[in-house]
Amino acid sequence: MEIPVFIVDAFTNLPFKGNPAAVCLLKRELSDELYQKIAAEMNLSETVFITTINSEDFTQGSRFRLRWFTPTTEVNLCGHATLASAAVLFQHKKNVNSAVVFETKSGDLSVLQQGEDLVMDFPLNPPTKQDPDHFRHLIKVAVGDHPVKDVYLSSTTKKLLLRLADTCDRSVLTSLTVNPAALQSSDTSGRVKGLIVTMKGSPDCQPGYDFYSRYFSPWNGIPEDPVCGSAHTVLGSYWSKELGKKKMLAFQCSSRGGELDLEVRDDGRLNIAGKSFTVLQGTITL
Repeated sequence: MEIPVFIVDAFTNLPFKGNPAAVCLLKRELSDELYQKIAAEMNLSETVFITTINSEDFTQGSRFRLRWFTPTTEVNLCGHATLASAAVLFQHKKNVNSAVVFETKSGDLSVLQQGEDLVMDFPLNPPTKQDPDHFRHLIKVAVGDHPVKDVYLSSTTKKLLLRLADTCDRSVLTSLTVNPAALQSSDTSGRVKGLIVTMKGSPDCQPGYDFYSRYFSPWNGIPEDPVCGSAHTVLGSYWSKELGKKKMLAFQCSSRGGELDLEVRDDGRLNIAGKSFTVLQGTITL
């Protein structure tokens, strides 16, 4: 069996920036065991599998099945690998449609071509305020003695959001050194599967980011995710209310870095827009 594979850097227009995803094109479903083995071999934060539906091909089809795997487990939602999937269909397979729809465990997700950007229609996952004492050990492991203004939890995504105090400089966020093993062992309740650390941005400076973030998910085999679209379904909801804005520009401050355009829609969903750059094309032979 030969499987076409692409490695696409998402949420960037430069190579080796943003978040890399391995995109595999399939004519038929494979076993879960094989999906997981391929994802472990790729060893990226996510490997995504696109499968055709009703014998339509990758050039003409408008609907596809999509599944995302980390090196250790399947996940229900992944933004950067969804963007990477659309990039492969539009840029490499020359898909004739202006938009494609992916059938996923999080429902139908559409991606629209809009100039150089790809715009994803994603669910919005509003978090709820938490008592910091309930996560005292985790907070200490994540941010040490730096002041935390808010603690929120998205029960649907199991992502915990920590907002650093506005007195913190951006360098506090970028210089955080988080031990993934210690972070994972700090919460074994099952309530948390990912940690977002965020802070207010500097919209008056160019290019005017409304907020910054970093994202860690050792519970899913990802010490740090370079640019996480699904985390922004939580961040978008939180910061939209805090800033009183529906359109926001976000930057994830990993070592690779990535930029996301967000728009909270009136129908309770979220548009996430970004660019991509393909760094590798090849074939997996099994």
